[in-house]
Amino acid sequence: MTYLFNNPANFADELIEGFVAAHRHQIQRVDGGVMRRQRAITGQVVVVIGGGSGHYPAFGGFVGLGLAHGAAMGNIFAAPSAQQICHVAQAVDAGGGILFCYGNYAGDVLNFNLAQERLRVQGIDVRTIVVTDDLASASVIEKHKRRGIAGTLPVFKAAAIAADAGKSLDEVFRIATEANERVCSLGVAFSGCTLPGANKPLFEVMNGKMEVGMGIHGEPGLYRIDSLTADGVAEMLVDKLLSEVPQAVSDVSGARVGVILNGLGAVKYEELFVVYRKIEQLLSARGLIIVEPVVDELITSFDMAGISLTLFWLNEELEQTWIAAADTPAFHRGVIADIAHLIGNDIEAKSAAEKLPVKPGAADSQAAAKIVLSAFEAAVDAINAQQEYLGRLDAIAGDGDHGFGMLRGLSAAVDAAKAALNAQAGAGTLLMVAGDAWSNRAGGTSGMLWGVILRNLGNALGDDARPNSATVAAGVASALQAVIDLGKAQPGDKTLVDVLYPFSTALNDGAAKGLSLAEAWTAAAEIAGQSAEATKNLIPKIGRARPHADKSIGHSDPGAVSMAMIIDAAGRIIRKHCD
Repeated sequence: MTYLFNNPANFADELIEGFVAAHRHQIQRVDGGVMRRQRAITGQVVVVIGGGSGHYPAFGGFVGLGLAHGAAMGNIFAAPSAQQICHVAQAVDAGGGILFCYGNYAGDVLNFNLAQERLRVQGIDVRTIVVTDDLASASVIEKHKRRGIAGTLPVFKAAAIAADAGKSLDEVFRIATEANERVCSLGVAFSGCTLPGANKPLFEVMNGKMEVGMGIHGEPGLYRIDSLTADGVAEMLVDKLLSEVPQAVSDVSGARVGVILNGLGAVKYEELFVVYRKIEQLLSARGLIIVEPVVDELITSFDMAGISLTLFWLNEELEQTWIAAADTPAFHRGVIADIAHLIGNDIEAKSAAEKLPVKPGAADSQAAAKIVLSAFEAAVDAINAQQEYLGRLDAIAGDGDHGFGMLRGLSAAVDAAKAALNAQAGAGTLLMVAGDAWSNRAGGTSGMLWGVILRNLGNALGDDARPNSATVAAGVASALQAVIDLGKAQPGDKTLVDVLYPFSTALNDGAAKGLSLAEAWTAAAEIAGQSAEATKNLIPKIGRARPHADKSIGHSDPGAVSMAMIIDAAGRIIRKHCD
């Protein structure tokens, strides 16, 4: 388990602070993550990677010469927010374009895509490679749905070496795309991992058993088998990986491969070497030529006892990127003899903090803003009381951090709302400021979606009048459509949409009947609670829970439950203060 922490909500911030302090000669902190100490030369492409914290060395440990130029670092097991990603990208931008590269997880995809859109509006050319190397998470026919695990490293490295060589963004994108097509991974686990502040692992494995195909966020494996010997594990991993050879590889015998044997946190190096010994024998017996193997911890999951094996099928071009020198806090290869062609002169990190200007709202809107703040505070109390329950619910088919994440986001929203209220903001501006703070602090899928919800609601309410049932209903409807457009979830997919959709419909019905805001909200909140409960009968069709649909049946969706809790908490305040 995780023994050393202070406030779990601050764990990610404190680990980044200590990480930077320990490696100041290679990296520096920037809003949202870290960047190389040496800035890229003007006009070159830069590579920005990222993901949730809790996987060290991924992702900050891969920032440095020969690897990424910057990394956006989210909260524990939560994607970095779009704001964090933009801050890192703007800090490292050298004018030649930016390649985003990250593992295929719903929260990362949503937030990196949003960041890409924002940067393109600013005139920055941005492309994206989503790494999909985990063969356990989807079939080869649906490879685009696969997760990104330890195979992210060779893709990151291929992109970065091409960028530092002065290649165009088109070429960097092409090389990284081919690297992703030629990498495949599979992992096993003998235990779950325990998040800071949690009193039990996200999942447990019986003695004598092992999970095959677990996720790096603590998602359970796809199936469980009796534990194998070190040689038995090696044989299973090699056999499964060799059953899926890239089409570009015409003959396995004589093929050149990069090999990564990755420890997930609790398996010691001595054990890894025992396993690698057999892997080398098996691959050599099949006629494969191993090039610069890596036996190390590269992408971990706190104290998870497990390993993963990655094969990187090389061609002449990709082999050069794989063997090229690199010097980062966590990955070293060879010696970078001449770095003059890699760096510019400016080593000061640029601050890219964004602040929404606050203009005083009309008196009626300011009065409504006070009610909105009270609703946020009531929501914090409600989520805090059920944080552990939400975590347990999330751990059934996810990573177990939903309670922590919601509390982080809501707490940030309250702080931002208080500051906005002190600046005499109206209800609309207060909601938008709070939404931005929630999204930036919480990260992940839910953080981004709640930011979108509050922004759309705030835009509909405005700052000129006291909101009524019609304006609130219109704002919720707008928020619903934005969530569907961004997250692609539909009613029935077992997400928060299964609460937001019926809640929005009921609000609209109440407004159409001329009900007051308190009356309309109360009726809609009852439907929201019933809808959250009904998600236990649904099968997840999107997000991290999708590969574990059978485990999810019979349990409500945590995002739907937390949304219903917040709606109910807000309803109590609305009934107290509104007609």
